[in-house]
Amino acid sequence: MEKIIEMLHITKKFPGIIANDDINLELRKGEIHALLGENGAGKSTLMSVLFGLYQPEEGEIRLNGKKVDIKDPNDANRLGIGMVHQHFKLVHNFTVLENIVLGVEDTRKGMLYLKDARKKVMAISEKYKLNVDCDALISDITVGMQQRVEIIKMLYRDNNILIFDEPTAVLTPQEIEELMTIMRDLAAEGKSILFITHKLNEIKAVADRCTVLRKGKCIGTVDIKDITKEEMSEMMVGRKVNLNIEKDDAHPSDIVLSVKDLVVEKKGHKNVINNISFDVRKGEIVCIAGIDGNGQSELVYALTGMMPISSGHVILNGEDITHASIRHHSTHGLSHIPEDRHKHGLVLDYPLSYNMVLQRYFEPAFSNKGFLKFEEINQYTNDLIEQFDVRSGQGAKTLARSMSGGNQQKAIVAREMDRAHDCLIAVQPTRGLDVGAIEYIHKKIVEERDAGKAILLISLELDEVMNLADRILVIYEGEIVGELNPKETTFNELGLYMSGSKKGAQV
Repeated sequence: MEKIIEMLHITKKFPGIIANDDINLELRKGEIHALLGENGAGKSTLMSVLFGLYQPEEGEIRLNGKKVDIKDPNDANRLGIGMVHQHFKLVHNFTVLENIVLGVEDTRKGMLYLKDARKKVMAISEKYKLNVDCDALISDITVGMQQRVEIIKMLYRDNNILIFDEPTAVLTPQEIEELMTIMRDLAAEGKSILFITHKLNEIKAVADRCTVLRKGKCIGTVDIKDITKEEMSEMMVGRKVNLNIEKDDAHPSDIVLSVKDLVVEKKGHKNVINNISFDVRKGEIVCIAGIDGNGQSELVYALTGMMPISSGHVILNGEDITHASIRHHSTHGLSHIPEDRHKHGLVLDYPLSYNMVLQRYFEPAFSNKGFLKFEEINQYTNDLIEQFDVRSGQGAKTLARSMSGGNQQKAIVAREMDRAHDCLIAVQPTRGLDVGAIEYIHKKIVEERDAGKAILLISLELDEVMNLADRILVIYEGEIVGELNPKETTFNELGLYMSGSKKGAQV
């Protein structure tokens, strides 16, 4: 099979860290090649070198056997290399069509000419079953749709080498299945795909070969048909990983969080949360399961004080906090791992040290008469970094923006679990994490439960829902439509509730 891309002896360094250490990678024509590794293993860095976002200190890239210099993404596009980034690079107040043509737009007499572009986009979307609304604003479409726009953007530029960086991290199970089909179709047509992921099921489902990175080094390249998921996870982490969650039966006691007849309105929409009631007790994990976009985000915003509540009550430890401030929520027993780590989890241009005390900087442990105690904050941060294995080049001084997505997530989890709290609201807590980190976070959540904390878990990962939850509440169109016992239900039954097919059957 002909080699289309060869990356030879690539070395890329950042302050305090060698992100890529003498890495070799080869991509063949028409193959789906997975790139697997822990958070911070150097996968995104390596692909950013191929796409021209970074320049390596050593090594060379060959395209069809000839050495090429890729100084920036424009060079990459000219060579037929396209990339869908983990955090999409779209302009939110532009339309879908404007985003697709951005950088290669056609102008006539100084005016933007979109007629031919629209025809080409429609042809691409029809051919690959990537249906999009060309005139919709990016800010108004779902994350899954935004990803389709990114894929069409690559195909519009006639790219033959397609890089997908964590493409399924923000997708629902149904959208993941669609994406896998699209990738197979693209490969069958002769396009070559590099696919960064942590999810072993996805690699088994679509990839032909897989290259494993660990701590910046290449561990090896394997044929997918010749290796098991367990062997892949051991290559990735360097030890055996338990892919099953081990936990004893729950022994719930007092009610910690009580939600009564909650209604949340959204401007221009019908009620996004419609008359929801439930309790979460000490020593149990209650999971809200549902297809993305059924009110999960608004429910969490309402419970954490980030969105006004139209009617109903939220009671924490017997105190009505329905209209309390966000700080009141966080100082009176509520911890929150948010779904969007960039928007609500971190201040990206702050160092890790500041991020770790965002809700606590005013406490005597970290400040004195209005002045921050930098030494104590740095020490506290370095302790959490060690405890939760947060990979950061410069420890407490590392800028949050410079870390990999998975390590940003681990930093948030560390901060929220370490704060004094009675109830933990965890939204997609393992999104973008590798199997080793997922195993660790799941273990910590179970430990929290066993220590008498109340856990409200919101997850789109059905395996996570079934394995972690003590009780499952299914949300559909802003209402709780079923309460299920994970020991007695099946994936199929859960799916029927999530799609609204069994609405009201068991509430």
